[in-house]
Amino acid sequence: MKIVNKMALLLTLFGTASAIAQAPWQTQGVVEDNLPASWQTLKTEMRYPHSWLSGHYKDFTQWKTLSRQLFRAALLTPNSTKSFVPEILSKEERGSYTAEKLALNITDDNRITALLLMPKSPGPHPAIVLLHDHGSKFDIGKEKVIRPWGDAGKLASAQAWADKFFSGKFIGDELARRGYAVIAIDSPGWGDRGPMVYEQQQALASNYFNLGRSLAGEVAYEDMRTVDFIASYTGVDSQRVGVLGFSMGGFRAWQLAALSDKVAATAVISWFGTYNGLLLPGNNVLRGQSAFFMLHPGMPAQMDIPDIASIAAPKPMLIFSGGQDKLFPPEAVKEAFAKAHRVWKSQHADDKLVTRTWPQLGHVFYREQQDEVFPWLDKWLKP
Repeated sequence: MKIVNKMALLLTLFGTASAIAQAPWQTQGVVEDNLPASWQTLKTEMRYPHSWLSGHYKDFTQWKTLSRQLFRAALLTPNSTKSFVPEILSKEERGSYTAEKLALNITDDNRITALLLMPKSPGPHPAIVLLHDHGSKFDIGKEKVIRPWGDAGKLASAQAWADKFFSGKFIGDELARRGYAVIAIDSPGWGDRGPMVYEQQQALASNYFNLGRSLAGEVAYEDMRTVDFIASYTGVDSQRVGVLGFSMGGFRAWQLAALSDKVAATAVISWFGTYNGLLLPGNNVLRGQSAFFMLHPGMPAQMDIPDIASIAAPKPMLIFSGGQDKLFPPEAVKEAFAKAHRVWKSQHADDKLVTRTWPQLGHVFYREQQDEVFPWLDKWLKP
């Protein structure tokens, strides 16, 4: 009899728990793809009060200044005081240009390596800061865009990457042949600063927060310092520094243009959209891990992605996207392009913003795209 009573009690409790779990007044945990149950409601509350398009500002120059200050503060990274103190570690002659591997103080906390290509022709030269992608491939970073030397394994890895995404070309070397000084560094976790593994990313990001800093902010500030370094380098024209990035490097490119007034022209390949279009079930940004390199605390409540990129207006910017790119839905890209054009047009500079979707291409920077990007950079960075 006691056993029957206990079973009845358990069934009653189970039924009560089930009733609570299904109660219409209760929102449960999370739903699809790590989104909170209230994600649709939360998205409607993202009104971007600090967007130029919000109508809250009348003076564009004042808006740029205030928005840049807001974004800079979100990096959670202090200004560096140390000199760069560059040191040449190795060198290779490459016909019309020279390749150097340097060590330099990128911040007060980090001395890292960089690859630098310098034309042998008389300067001062225009310069390009190249920003590598993520790709969940950490053994190479800067070597994805500038051909490495002295390490057969690293060269083979880099060539395979170039074959897959860049039509077999090393973007930096192509630009150096065109007369540009070119520099690339590793973001934290890549190349000489790694390699880490995919599962470490989230822990690394959380521990940056535990230390009062931000992983995404570290990446962004180091890119700012790279611009400062190359702009001050002997033989470089500080007024003609451009940036070019693919994938995560594309994200780094438009955010760098927003953060640094020293950037004269920007080329963004395969990383653009709106939060409205990207924060949907199934999208790559919902996975965490890699997304932490591009998450600045509080910024999505203030400005949309194209709003931040538009801090660079009215300076020249080119943004390419692939119509078959599964990471960036066409509607998200179309919406972001339209927002950006509204800002450049408001400053009578719509001719300085080039946006294009390549219908047949995916998440790549192929030769046909390069053949349009390189002359576009020449237009703005070569007198």
